Amino acid sequence: MTGPVNAPAAGDTRRRLAALAAMGATIALGLASRRWPSVLPAFLGKYPGDALWALMVFFGWRALRPRARTRNVALPAMVTCVVVECAKLWQAPWLVGFRGTTLGHLLLGHVFSWQNLVAYALGVLAGAALDRLLNGAMP
Repeated sequence: MTGPVNAPAAGDTRRRLAALAAMGATIALGLASRRWPSVLPAFLGKYPGDALWALMVFFGWRALRPRARTRNVALPAMVTCVVVECAKLWQAPWLVGFRGTTLGHLLLGHVFSWQNLVAYALGVLAGAALDRLLNGAMP
């Protein structure tokens, strides 16, 4: 026997590190999209940042589930995005206070918007496409 049955495969570590690096790069791009919005076409508004936030969520799920099929990463990523967006409708004082901080605003946002859900879907779809392109066709 070569090791425990549930021991991580060598590729798991590589995929986790790649997903974490992609998360870091996506965070940097998302922050840049908010810092220098004039670089992007004005009609896109803040939505590139929202799509990048969803892409970051996708990479987070990939880091947690390195062996999962792409769809089994995309689904919880999209559910996470929808839950976070819908949570903006909950206005508990402590939550509003947290959303008022820089970290809270970056993680949770502050105003519900149906358009954000479209941006999130595009971000998750981009993550799924990149995942399949880079890791082979695991639907």
